Amino acid sequence: MKKLLAALLLVAAPVPAQEQAPAASPIDDAVLAALRERGIEPAQPCSDETFVRRVYLDVIGTLPEPQEVRAFLADRSADKRARLIDALLERKEFADYWSMKWCDLLRVKSEFPINLWPNAVQAYHRWVHDAIRENRPYDRFAREMLTSSGSNFRVPAVNFYRAVQGRKPADLAGAAALTFMGARIEAMPKDRAAAMAVFFSRVAYKGTSEWKEEIVYLNPAPAENVKTLFPDGTEAVLRAEDDPRKVFADWLIRAENPWFARNVVNRIWAWLLGRGIIHEPDDIRPDNPPAIPAVLTILEKELVAARWDLRHVYRLILNSRTYQRSSGKDAEAEKFFAQYAVRQLDAEVLIDALCAVTGTKESYSSPIPEPFTFIPDDQRTILLADGSITSPFLEMFGRPARDTGLFSERKNQPTEAQRMYLLNSSHIQKKIENGKRLRELAQASKGDGRAFVRSLYLLILSRDPTKEETNAALQYAQTKGLGRKQAADDLAWALINSKEFLYRH
Repeated sequence: MKKLLAALLLVAAPVPAQEQAPAASPIDDAVLAALRERGIEPAQPCSDETFVRRVYLDVIGTLPEPQEVRAFLADRSADKRARLIDALLERKEFADYWSMKWCDLLRVKSEFPINLWPNAVQAYHRWVHDAIRENRPYDRFAREMLTSSGSNFRVPAVNFYRAVQGRKPADLAGAAALTFMGARIEAMPKDRAAAMAVFFSRVAYKGTSEWKEEIVYLNPAPAENVKTLFPDGTEAVLRAEDDPRKVFADWLIRAENPWFARNVVNRIWAWLLGRGIIHEPDDIRPDNPPAIPAVLTILEKELVAARWDLRHVYRLILNSRTYQRSSGKDAEAEKFFAQYAVRQLDAEVLIDALCAVTGTKESYSSPIPEPFTFIPDDQRTILLADGSITSPFLEMFGRPARDTGLFSERKNQPTEAQRMYLLNSSHIQKKIENGKRLRELAQASKGDGRAFVRSLYLLILSRDPTKEETNAALQYAQTKGLGRKQAADDLAWALINSKEFLYRH
């Protein structure tokens, strides 16, 4: 097998055909102005073959099926990329994949150190998933989490206050700052951090007779009028009858708030393009300026004008020339979005892709804590609600522990251990050898080697093989003593171990 991998690595990567770029948007104008100022040449538009794979992975965390690739490539209409983007934003997998991203940020896990417990995890994940599926306005989504009271089993949004390692006002204020302002409370001036904690000083908790259920409520103890400061320095007067959380939420979701819209559009940009306009995307502070301030301003205004419709922001970014550029690995060009950033697939997306191309399944379960949690083996890994239910594969490939909610908790940098696992593990070997989908491809090709190679490339890499790649694979299949089944398995193994499969590009 290593002989085949070496042969394929020697084949030059296909040169992407030049594609017609989408019409320049205000986003693109701002990016190009920043690039000209720095003397950076933007990359050319990516090919249709690259785009179809990229946009499927970035929008729904799923590889395109071969028939979907063929249909897209055969379409000659000028607006086919925009139409594909619209279609993907309406797919059920969009809510599946972005629930995973939001649950990373919201620290959705049942066990230590978050200790939501399984019932609350399932309720919270379902609530997040429903909000994304129905495209709930972002201001309403945030306000529900900040202001809800009740049982964490029956009012899922109150788990925002449960999924925090501490319960002191400063801990809750830190979670709110990180989630909705993209700010780290420890980086704030001490007086501002202390003032923000006042808004969460009356959050209280009590248990019930049901196992692990907890009520989150506003402490009804008599209170006096209190003066404090909002994070922007303006004065707030909290009357005794006020719920301080609601006062904070009302301030937060205003259109003119300097953090709220900026934080979420910056996060979406980072999720789609690999790094934030402000980077890290959860480290917004005066001395960490945006790479291209004009782009951030455009996206903020667009979100407010669209009445907090997050899909509008996805659509703007995905349809931009900036997103649709060819990839590269120049750090300076990457910083200013002159090229699409090459990066490894998320652990959950990668294992789902491996299952999809081989026709195999993964099993997940958690006997601790009770109740026993069993995940049907036909459920996608991106739909795992509980960050505590994991596997050696997910941990090795950088799935976040969901302990902090930080962007950097997910590790997408490749490691030597990962490479050795993909090359040598019996887990991957069995998927390839026993995968029913690979057998079906071989049967459908009816002994036609070229047809099989083309089918396998479309399945795994979402493109046709080049002439050189086809010849290398066919020549390897003629190796003395090598059977047809073994040659097919070896080709699948080689493609799965290629960077073209393992990375977004």
